[in-house]
Amino acid sequence: MADDGYESIVLGGGCFWCTEAFFSTVAGVVTVTPGYAGGFVSNPTYREVCDGATGHAEVVEVEFDPRKISLEKILEVFFASHDPTSLNRQGADVGTQYRSIILYADERQKERVETFISRIAGEYDQPIVTEVKRLDRFYPAEEYHHRYFERNPEQPYCRLVIAPKLAKLRRNAG
Repeated sequence: MADDGYESIVLGGGCFWCTEAFFSTVAGVVTVTPGYAGGFVSNPTYREVCDGATGHAEVVEVEFDPRKISLEKILEVFFASHDPTSLNRQGADVGTQYRSIILYADERQKERVETFISRIAGEYDQPIVTEVKRLDRFYPAEEYHHRYFERNPEQPYCRLVIAPKLAKLRRNAG
């Protein structure tokens, strides 16, 4: 936990434009930064990650205020925003860079994540394939990926993929 009392966790659930858009609307989330993590190449670029040879996933670093939102609520949003039973794909986005992954900061977070997944596993018809591992290094994405949906709402991927998923997530959140 940082001096300001905030916590962070790194999450990948498909295209980071989608994941960033979802978490940017959640009360208690302070910042959402798209990037790359979970792989073995230092300082990867978007093109390298898309080629699938870096081992990295498209992820977001979610910084949140635990006095306003719990890690478990963050995980609820995460699991509601993608299909955690789909291996290396989310919709039309296919490849290991789109895998479902949680990169935890410390052992306490790991335990909470594992407990959460155990609790919800029975809600799915298929096994949860979300990879859970300790964060080694987070690499922020190139600047043009930051706030992508917010800055490009008329871009076809934003209109046809992100906007409907965001609307569904809002409806389901009640």
